[in-house]
Amino acid sequence: MHNLSLFVGLVLMYLSTLCNVTATDKLPKGFSIDLIHRDSPLSPLYNSSMTHWERVQSAALRSVGRVNRFRQSSSNNAAEISEQLTQTDIIPDDGSYLMKIFIGSPPVERWSVADTGSDLIWVQCSPCPQCYHQDVSLFDPTKSSTYKSESCGSRNCALLPQRQHKCGKSNQCLYLYLYGDQSKTVGDLATDSIGFGTSDGQSVSFPKSVFGCGHNNLGKFNRRMAGLVGLGNGPLSLISQLGNQIGRQFSYCLPPFNAKAATKLRFGEEAKISANGVVSTPMITNPNNPTFYFLNLEGITVGQQTVQIDERDRNIIIDSGTTLTLLRSSIYEQVETLVKKAIGADQWIVKNPQLNLCYTNFNSIKNVPNFEVHFKGANISLKSQHLFLLVSNDVVCLAMSPTDGDSIYGNIAQIDFDVEYDLDQRKVSFAPADCTKQ
Repeated sequence: MHNLSLFVGLVLMYLSTLCNVTATDKLPKGFSIDLIHRDSPLSPLYNSSMTHWERVQSAALRSVGRVNRFRQSSSNNAAEISEQLTQTDIIPDDGSYLMKIFIGSPPVERWSVADTGSDLIWVQCSPCPQCYHQDVSLFDPTKSSTYKSESCGSRNCALLPQRQHKCGKSNQCLYLYLYGDQSKTVGDLATDSIGFGTSDGQSVSFPKSVFGCGHNNLGKFNRRMAGLVGLGNGPLSLISQLGNQIGRQFSYCLPPFNAKAATKLRFGEEAKISANGVVSTPMITNPNNPTFYFLNLEGITVGQQTVQIDERDRNIIIDSGTTLTLLRSSIYEQVETLVKKAIGADQWIVKNPQLNLCYTNFNSIKNVPNFEVHFKGANISLKSQHLFLLVSNDVVCLAMSPTDGDSIYGNIAQIDFDVEYDLDQRKVSFAPADCTKQ
């Protein structure tokens, strides 16, 4: 009986090693995790009482909010600093995609916003004198055997923006983030194990990951979300922290807006695009906005005419969290004029409070123009699903809007493309794909 118990124990230990991988173990092919659109029936944010139009309207408003936030994040005006908090590179409830993370030892599951326009990973923690209500319990760092606060003089603390950290009473590193809508999160910068459930049913964890343990979080946060996972270009983002363990590369493939399927967020070897038709463009780092992934947009072709973009206006942020593509007003106006001219159905144009160019009776319109985006070294052909957003049974709107801030290449334009970010090679690659089958 003793030998049988010992044998069973050894088998269970072996099976456990098959299903769990830590960062110290070899990850020969990388890994992938589910990425859920916030409006998908699979999402914890899904509201079955909302109409399709209400979801589209909310997405449009979030897009406008994000571009306003991106513009604010580049400001260094000391007059905007309030109580040692400054505008930061994340916003609480404007992201489009969600992911599950597991934090601590033993691991605790939490839903978080996945955001390529953000750096810091953070969750709500107890004790929390001032916290927004969330549906699940707060993460309790005292119950994690691997949790450790960062000291004020630590290297990780120094990686926070200068005006977004200070020393606490116990010499711990405090992070302080204020959002454009005056929401805020304040807490301890710490390390702990952060893990993910992979798409093949295994799990992978990364010890000593840096994150923010928020003890004072107020504002327009969603109660079903426990925090945020920054996938941006800064030093404390998930991508930068995993670093060489994933070859500093990740990719995703976004299905259509109304698809009832999860997509995949891929890391390491699994992130590489091997399909035909791959094109690549340089990834640009803007010293004033180091968080964001900038590309160089040289022109846009509509039909047979091309809008040439001035050198000073060519930087465009590629962002998975923004629904619409937002173009500087001077560029947008030229593009809209060419779209109207190519379609030639002004009698079907209708007004819309959120979107600039909308058509009714769109099924009768046959002249949908060829549309091509010209990034440096990469020409990308867009189809109707990338250009027009169905807002009701018979009304579609151009999925673009003008902005006075930075241009943003939004997620509708990225539908059914494999999109790979390679931070070592400093490039972003695109390949057409059917993202519902991945």
